[in-house]
Amino acid sequence: MTSPVLPGLDQFIRDLPKVELHVHHVGSASPRIVSELAARHPGTVPSDLDELRRFYEFRDFAHFIEVYLAVVALIRTPDDVYYLTHEVAREMATEQQLRYAELTCTPFTSVRPDDPSLGMPIEAYTEAIEAARLDAERDFGLVLRWVYDIPGEFGLPSAEATLTYAVDHRPEGLVAFGLGGPEVGVPRAQFTEVFDAARAAGLHSVPHAGETTGPETIWESLRLLGAERIGHGTSAAQDPALLAHLAETGTPLEVCPSSNVATRAVASLAEHPIAAFRDAGVVITVGSDDPPMFSTTLNQEYGIAADLLGLDRAGVADLARAGVHASFAEPQVKARILGEIDGYVRDHEADAGDVANQGK
Repeated sequence: MTSPVLPGLDQFIRDLPKVELHVHHVGSASPRIVSELAARHPGTVPSDLDELRRFYEFRDFAHFIEVYLAVVALIRTPDDVYYLTHEVAREMATEQQLRYAELTCTPFTSVRPDDPSLGMPIEAYTEAIEAARLDAERDFGLVLRWVYDIPGEFGLPSAEATLTYAVDHRPEGLVAFGLGGPEVGVPRAQFTEVFDAARAAGLHSVPHAGETTGPETIWESLRLLGAERIGHGTSAAQDPALLAHLAETGTPLEVCPSSNVATRAVASLAEHPIAAFRDAGVVITVGSDDPPMFSTTLNQEYGIAADLLGLDRAGVADLARAGVHASFAEPQVKARILGEIDGYVRDHEADAGDVANQGK
């Protein structure tokens, strides 16, 4: 159950204008990009493409974090940050037909306040991502916005540092504040005050929750962190009251099927709860999380979702529209992308009509 069941749906998905709300900055680095960075900084990450693929074969979530941090360690200079960001944007726009993305960045692991000799000043980091953002919109027509993410494995000090980066060194493209990394042993409650301050500064709250822990982590994120969207939320399916609450409040889940299988959050795609979310009336958006690391793309995740949900072209287009509505894009950006989706659907309906008429 890994490909669309409707003939021609894969091509429809490939060219459909889309947005992405759950995708990580460093985790989006394709083997091509990582190979270049590994060649710049020889060490623990292989630069050979075949070796990189083997490097990305995860045993479990803890091993995924280990590999992810090894790739993070390749981002050592502002030029590395710019190169990564601009090249990720290129691939998003040209290969996935993305028009808008909220890219989750983890500045703490590039600034490294715990050991400045391993990092760069936050001012240099901010300048690099902003330069790449502006160039990406000019070069590829892709609107990028940032989510600053707390790496939970580094605890409260990383949260306080990330808040400082978000408030005192705020890039123009920053729209939201998140929380990632391991969930086990990293209770959400300790981050309440940090999220309160981020929200007071006008940032939206989008923590990961319920990926490798139970529904209570999602409840904590809603009640204590003011979550407006939930990253993953896989275990929400275990709690009917939680599903009802998410549906009633219109709180979207950022669903990343291949990621959930790769990190063993679910056993297989056949057992993924995305259909349970839909049946409960929960808003679903589809994300790729760390696509090259999970051997996937946003287009593939749309295909998987279409298969699991039994969607036709109209259903897939509605999934794309749900992503636009759940985004924090400016109203004019939302209107433009929704118009592109509607126009794309009309063109395909006209083409289908032409084919049908020719067959008569």
